[in-house]
Amino acid sequence: MHYYCRLSIRKKKNDLFFDSVSEKLFPDIPESASAIAKVFLNIEQFDIGQSYVTAKIVNKYGDKVGLNIQGGRPGIELQESLFRLQGKQIPKHVFVLTRIKDRGNLLVRKLPVLGIKDWLLIYEDTLFLLAVKDRYDEIEFRVV
Repeated sequence: MHYYCRLSIRKKKNDLFFDSVSEKLFPDIPESASAIAKVFLNIEQFDIGQSYVTAKIVNKYGDKVGLNIQGGRPGIELQESLFRLQGKQIPKHVFVLTRIKDRGNLLVRKLPVLGIKDWLLIYEDTLFLLAVKDRYDEIEFRVV
C-alpha cells in the first residue's frame, strides 16, 4: 500500500510536506518491495507522561506492543516480533512517515536503529511534540 506516496497534485509543493527535512528525505524512502520490513500502525490514543508519550497497540497476531516516543537524540529501538527480526541482522535505518491530521501534509524522518527492545521506542523531538498535541494517529515504518 502506498498510502503516503499518493499526494494530491492540487496542493502546492511546499504544502505537501510538514517541513524541509521531510521534503529532503521523501525521495529516499524505499519502495515497499525493497524495504526489509514495513509496518503500519493505527494509534487510538496516546498517553502522556512527563517526558514521553506511550500507546498500546495490538499487532496482527493479537500481541500487545508498547510504543514509547520521547524527545532527544534521534534514533529508534525496534520491537523484534513487530518487525519480524528474529534471527536477522539488526537494520541500520528506519524511515518513519505520518500525515498531520489538520493540514494533511507529510512528516518524514530517517532514524538510526539503536537496538532491539521489548517495546518500540522512538527518540525524535517533532514526533514527540506532535503526539502530545494528538496531531497524528497513524504511523508507518520502512526498515532499511
